[in-house]
Amino acid sequence: MAVDHLLLQTALGLSPKSVTPIPQHGLLPFLQSLALSSDNPNEPFYIFDLATITALMNLWTQSLPAVHPFYAVKCNPNPALLAAMAALGSNFDCASTSEIQAILALGVSPDRIVFANPCKPESHIKFAAAVGVNLTTFDSVYEIEKIRSCHPKTALLLRIKPPEDGGARCQLGQKYGALPEEIIPLLEAAKAADLAVVGVSFHIGSGDAETGAYSSAIAAARGVFDTAVRLALSPMNVLNIGGGFTAGPQFEKAALTINSALKEYFPAELNITVMAEPGRYFAESAFTLAVNVIGKRVRGDHREYWINDGIYGSMNCILYDHATVTCTPLALKSNRKNPTCGGMKMYGTTVFGPTCDGLDTVLTGYQLPDLEVGDWLVWPKMGAYTAAAGSNFNGFNTAAIETYIVYSEQGNGAVLG
Repeated sequence: MAVDHLLLQTALGLSPKSVTPIPQHGLLPFLQSLALSSDNPNEPFYIFDLATITALMNLWTQSLPAVHPFYAVKCNPNPALLAAMAALGSNFDCASTSEIQAILALGVSPDRIVFANPCKPESHIKFAAAVGVNLTTFDSVYEIEKIRSCHPKTALLLRIKPPEDGGARCQLGQKYGALPEEIIPLLEAAKAADLAVVGVSFHIGSGDAETGAYSSAIAAARGVFDTAVRLALSPMNVLNIGGGFTAGPQFEKAALTINSALKEYFPAELNITVMAEPGRYFAESAFTLAVNVIGKRVRGDHREYWINDGIYGSMNCILYDHATVTCTPLALKSNRKNPTCGGMKMYGTTVFGPTCDGLDTVLTGYQLPDLEVGDWLVWPKMGAYTAAAGSNFNGFNTAAIETYIVYSEQGNGAVLG
């Protein structure tokens, strides 16, 4: 899907001044201009590159043509990102009333939403019923009873536990997914409640999962489809292969595995609707974070810097998403003639966040040059499970971090150069 940035900008309802076109490798000059602007009081800020998600949507369509993406709102609910995903034709995976409201506010039809939370508050189920969100997931008899009472007309996807955990950084198998011996009782319970189970859902876990886990999970899903036939239930017609996708070479490998497994277990003549819930695949590399150095301490050859975002803000991903973050210096105060500090001596460095908690330590033993208070650090690939889970602890409000929107020539705005 080739998308002109002006058409996308129009679809987002943005004014011409809201999106800044930048050339290939133009992120660094743009960051410098923002950091040096009199309008920026040295506060942290994000850069969101529309071209990155456009390129990723094109790659998804080419690599997984039979799989409909339902963007996982929980990954990053930034309003501009959600609007861009809607304009690019994505559907949405929502987990709560608030997330559903955010998507409906964009003018998205409720039939483009899956309520993909296997354990939902009754009030949220009632809200979904009221607004016409009619596809959800379950994995227990207790959820069946809630759905029967609150939204009996919704279609259901049985969430199963994948046979393999895939070695993902964030594993979900302990919390969600029916075990093999639970599948028949759950299908029978749904039938007794007069609820329609239209398909199967699974999630192999998020971040760096082994692609072979998709194959075994798709095979297991086919087994559930066959079980439904043996139980004389209505034929299933929806397969949700979940999320966990990461952009890059691993995605290409995952796509090959998925396409092969779909061909084997769900050939085209079965006319099955296949969906997925990518979050980090789209969001991670589309966002770059810039933070200001607000404090410094020197102890021998070791450097310690304090920055104005941290573990209780965007870098919560280190704890909750088991992420490895990296940064690049932008020495706009101490070394403006060589802001990236090329060729300079490097020091073992600790980087602290701004709060008064010792846990708020972002990096240890990291190599950085000698910087001064007022310099900047730039963090690529900061779009997935970052600001979404940030807090306002100690008065440092993650939600207040401003986002600037760009459209780079090559969709690689997250790369400095």
